[in-house]
Amino acid sequence: MTRSLRGGQAGYFFVAGYVVLLVAFGIVPTAYAFYLAFTNDRGQFTGLNQFVKVIGDYRFAPAFAHVAVYLVLWLVLLLILTVGIAVVLRGRMRPGLSATLRFLYYVPGALAGVASVLVWLFMLDPSVSPASGLLRALGFDTFSQVIAPENLPLVFVLIAFWTGAGGWIVVMYGALNNIPDEILEAARIDGAGPWKSALFVQIPMISRWIAYMAILAFAGGTQLFVEPQMLQTASLGRLDPAWSPNQLAYVLAFRYGDFNGAAAVSLILLVLGLLCAGLLVRRSGLFKVDA
Repeated sequence: MTRSLRGGQAGYFFVAGYVVLLVAFGIVPTAYAFYLAFTNDRGQFTGLNQFVKVIGDYRFAPAFAHVAVYLVLWLVLLLILTVGIAVVLRGRMRPGLSATLRFLYYVPGALAGVASVLVWLFMLDPSVSPASGLLRALGFDTFSQVIAPENLPLVFVLIAFWTGAGGWIVVMYGALNNIPDEILEAARIDGAGPWKSALFVQIPMISRWIAYMAILAFAGGTQLFVEPQMLQTASLGRLDPAWSPNQLAYVLAFRYGDFNGAAAVSLILLVLGLLCAGLLVRRSGLFKVDA
């Protein structure tokens, strides 16, 4: 057996485990969701009736509007701050301090989603929060004021950024490390300062990684569920139980037994995610092979 053949077989072996999990927990559930979304509870084909029904639900438009506002805030904050912090860590700090900060940024991501939400429930309650002085200075005297409907997108963005940005800062830092020093030196010789070098050299050269981050962040953002669900429970029902599309699907499935409608909501989310991902991939050349 040749070395190349052995190498090829090893590749199949390492990929096999992921493929099994992908089929079992990705492709099969998606296929079942398609079946449910185009049939009724008796298994009869109904065409687009399930989609028409859920789109006409009075909770559908508000749920998608909530997540749209959240996604805009989340993606803008994530893209600007993670790339900006990575640039500063890469070019404006000593290696030891940079490594320490990268580790500290990454620590919150080690917490499970539910644990992170519980930490923030504690932090956002002015009666017990260590930041109660700041909350009261901002005009929030009670927990119910903090989680008022108009504040929820920003609250969820803060939770998401605290838990997820650290890992992306590390990824962006690694992408910046792949830029040859000769290119940065040439930019300095041409008179580019640190910020011009970042804007016109470093950031364009890691644009594929930024697009990759945006795709995954968008996909994760559309699936928002744990944070509003936990907050809804902690607030004793003050929040809308169908605040996000995923919550709406959950309510349809497990409160009303409408699994067909829930599947339709999930497929709408899937299509939106695929369309946005396709647009980003096309515009960024994410999978383009360099000559």
